[in-house]
Amino acid sequence: MPVTAFSASLLAFLFLLLSARVITQRREARVEIGVGESAELLRRSRVHANFAEYVPMALLMLTFAESLKAPLIVLHVLGLALLAGRLLHAYGLSQTPHVLRLRTLGMVLTLGTIGLAALLSFLLAGLNLVV
Repeated sequence: MPVTAFSASLLAFLFLLLSARVITQRREARVEIGVGESAELLRRSRVHANFAEYVPMALLMLTFAESLKAPLIVLHVLGLALLAGRLLHAYGLSQTPHVLRLRTLGMVLTLGTIGLAALLSFLLAGLNLVV
């Protein structure tokens, strides 16, 4: 699964960056659990949590598509769209005030990746069931 592994490794670096941003703000706000009164900690926590909520399903669908021998270029485009979506969403939501266009585009790319990878997996799996 080299294509999915490549995409997942890039996304893992972004996850670590988002984690570090939460940890840094948690220290600055002196909050051990939760977000306390810190709006910035809440914002950073939600950016991180949103990533953690959507990326696993997207990578799972990419893995299935790759295992079913989807075209490599399609897998690379989907992986790139997912990375771009997560970067745009994180940046847009991290701004004060947040940039709704970037946040929205990030979610469109993320959900589009999940949907297209699911459709691709569905079609390829269906072909394998018939053959």
